Amino acid sequence: MPWQAELPFAFEKTAEGETPRTIALGDRIVPYTLRRARRRTIGLTIDHRGLRVGAPHRAPLAEVETLIRKHGDWVTQKLDEWRERRRPAPLRLGDGTRLPYLGSSLEIRFASGNNQVSWTEGEPTILTLRLRSPDHGEAVLGKALKKRALELFAPRLAHHAGRFGIATPPLALSSARTRWGSCSLKTGIRLNWRLIHCASHIIDYVIVHELAHLREMNHGARFWAIVGHYYPDYRNARESLRTLSGTLPALA
Repeated sequence: MPWQAELPFAFEKTAEGETPRTIALGDRIVPYTLRRARRRTIGLTIDHRGLRVGAPHRAPLAEVETLIRKHGDWVTQKLDEWRERRRPAPLRLGDGTRLPYLGSSLEIRFASGNNQVSWTEGEPTILTLRLRSPDHGEAVLGKALKKRALELFAPRLAHHAGRFGIATPPLALSSARTRWGSCSLKTGIRLNWRLIHCASHIIDYVIVHELAHLREMNHGARFWAIVGHYYPDYRNARESLRTLSGTLPALA
């Protein structure tokens, strides 16, 4: 089942009477701020802070969330519009460029060659791009990162599948801008290769999230109970992913 974490908006510190919450809208987990006030109707607003919902003091939460779901298409469309305004600037790749890599950093080096790469593990890890031309740098880098992502994700998926007591599902990579993973009973699991920019525990959380969908194809209470069983700190990992998602390099 595909899912995505909303990119971080500049949420202000919640004021008295405001409560941060989340709601599942289709395949998305959307954070919102619920503000109780002296008013007669429920209102939805979206700006740089994300989705904000004003509701009467006595309005049941079920009624509030029914209204949000009723306008789910509008909500996700407006969130996407704000996200596009906040996309990071394109990566300026050159000799010495540093990228986030598995919770640490990756230094890019340029050298002459036939569009091959070499990795030197360390702190930082060094990825040398041996290029026919500097113009080939981004394409060669993207290919190298995707290959390394598959090499790193595969054993983590096998490890967590073993914990679930199931055979390791087929693994493929995706290049979606905001979806971190997807799951299908027929085709297996797809992980966003950009997770290579995140720390290992974040990658583990996404893998557990997708494996949990093999049992519950939804984001209901039973689903989150499964995630919590295999990854107890999932709330912090999910919040870290939201924070990181707006800062990752804009590499094709």
